[in-house]
Amino acid sequence: MRQPKILTTIKDYNRQLFWADLVAGITVAMVALPLSLAIAIASGAGPEKGLVTAIVGGFLISFFGGSRVQIGGPTGAFIVVVFGVIADHGYDGLVLSTFMAGIILLIAGYFRAGRLIAYVPEAVVSGFTIGIAIVIATSQLPDFLGLSIQDIPAEFLEKIPVLWQERGSFQLQTFAVAVLTLGLIVLFARMFPRFPGLIVAVGIGSALVYFAVPSVDTLGSRFGALPSQLPLPEIPHMSFDRMVELLPSAFVIAFLAGVESLLSAMVADRMSKGHHRPNAELLAQGAANIGSSLFTGLPATGAIARTATNIRAGGKTPVAGIVHAAVILLIMLMAAPLAGYLAMPALAALLMITAWNMSEPGKWAEYARGPKRDKFLLLLTMFLTVIVDLTVAIGVGVALGFALALNDKSDKAS
Repeated sequence: MRQPKILTTIKDYNRQLFWADLVAGITVAMVALPLSLAIAIASGAGPEKGLVTAIVGGFLISFFGGSRVQIGGPTGAFIVVVFGVIADHGYDGLVLSTFMAGIILLIAGYFRAGRLIAYVPEAVVSGFTIGIAIVIATSQLPDFLGLSIQDIPAEFLEKIPVLWQERGSFQLQTFAVAVLTLGLIVLFARMFPRFPGLIVAVGIGSALVYFAVPSVDTLGSRFGALPSQLPLPEIPHMSFDRMVELLPSAFVIAFLAGVESLLSAMVADRMSKGHHRPNAELLAQGAANIGSSLFTGLPATGAIARTATNIRAGGKTPVAGIVHAAVILLIMLMAAPLAGYLAMPALAALLMITAWNMSEPGKWAEYARGPKRDKFLLLLTMFLTVIVDLTVAIGVGVALGFALALNDKSDKAS
């Protein structure tokens, strides 16, 4: 079924459901706001691009999606892809790639490709997710440690020597703010899991910088003031040669958006005892990425951490996701200058936690006990993601996983 869940839930909607969705939506917005800014910065884009994506992409994913509780927006999994596309093709190349990825996702949803997620080996998904987490954590070391690096290389093997060479520029004050923020995020998550501790922890770290250590970089000192309105939509400039050039990037964005959103919806089903519509979810991802690109935003997909926050906060229907997007829009319109005071080490700490959670350390023992084939797939995909390229990692991992699955079937048949 490709019908959006909002059409199903709205039939029995009432004031009690709206109140639950309102509280959950506001809570998720407080979590999504600093994350969206940090993800955009780590991706090599302006921080405002993260807000645009959370607003436009988040709204469209909730409005057209096949899950009751899915929350969409920019996610950490895309940092590596977006950074690479911007570096190789410019920001206009990213916008066109995202637009093309949206069309690919619409086609996939129309032809009911949502069930194909079951055939992607879990070891491959885990491998490139852990690989992305390693790359994200490494990319945040300059801001976490206060290293003075003007142009840090994108490639992992080139980045490590540069970080080591600049170790003498370590700044204790910057490191202290990052560690404090990190500790507060962990503390709030454990002691008050329903409380939007991310925004409070980042706020405390940033307040410390403002009042005690003004020499530490802030979002405003590095990027200037954030815009207080959405940009006007515009169709990306297209040419046949440019589209052919960007087609591999578009397929990677589409694949990653589809896989992450469907995985997030599956996790949400287990938490909320619901049942998502995978093809409607793919159509929503297509609409969200087209919409985000029209407003020059980043790729958007379902976000597992924000979706889980929504469920824990009591979200019941897609209205919670719409409220989340509306709250971020209101903050952008009314309080954008305040975001300029957010400290860069505090945002780096936030992304360090994001990378740690993405790697799912609770499953490491399970991976170690798993079959040798799965361990090989996971390690190969992780290695290729970190050392070579996410596109290569996905292509090799999925192809090899399918080949091994077909080999198992042929062995059973014989």
